[in-house]
Amino acid sequence: MSVKKHIPNAITCCNLFSGCIACVMAFKGDFHLAMAFIVLGAVFDFFDGMVARLLGVSGPLGVQMDSLADDVTFGLAPATIVFSFMQTKLLYPLYLSNVLCVLPYLAFLIAVFSACRLAKFNIDTRQTSTFIGLPTPANALFWSSLIAGGGDWLNSLNAGWLLLIMLIALFSYFLVSEIPMFSLKFKNFSWKSNRIRYIFLLCCLPMLLLGFLAPVAIIAWYLVLSVALHLKGAAV
Repeated sequence: MSVKKHIPNAITCCNLFSGCIACVMAFKGDFHLAMAFIVLGAVFDFFDGMVARLLGVSGPLGVQMDSLADDVTFGLAPATIVFSFMQTKLLYPLYLSNVLCVLPYLAFLIAVFSACRLAKFNIDTRQTSTFIGLPTPANALFWSSLIAGGGDWLNSLNAGWLLLIMLIALFSYFLVSEIPMFSLKFKNFSWKSNRIRYIFLLCCLPMLLLGFLAPVAIIAWYLVLSVALHLKGAAV
């Protein structure tokens, strides 16, 4: 039995393991560490497909495992972070006291729509060089960053709870939308072919100064640029 064919799946399992730990950290209220394990999972997710192609051992088992791992790390884990924050940290007005036991569970819509997004990706032949809808890793980074870096800011708002619910609805839509979104895959490095990618990356550089909130700004900028290109009818 060849050992090399199991290497990509082992990396995928590391992604899944990272996502499970992120969920545990979220329930403990350690949102920074939960975000760190989501980022670690994203690193494993990046390398499993690359290693499979380099070794020439891509197969249907790896595809299925990758989707299952991604739904935990980039679906359940961010949903758990938001749920834990809404249940234990988020401030609500008194008139919502009768529904406080229900509202936090809306966070798990993130996991549901992430699963739908991953299922669509598996059967959509259009998503070879670009994406249709928001990729789940980007969605997970947005939510983990927002809670880890912006939890206090949300509580400082008069209606932070409402903003959070509206964002859950908006990002759930983006996950399964038919909006084309560019990828950062470079077929070459010419300005003409990659103008949008270069503009995006250059604008992201100052956003890195935001620390834990950097992914929020970067993903928001990614969405604004993708939607603007879509409305303009430009190719991504």
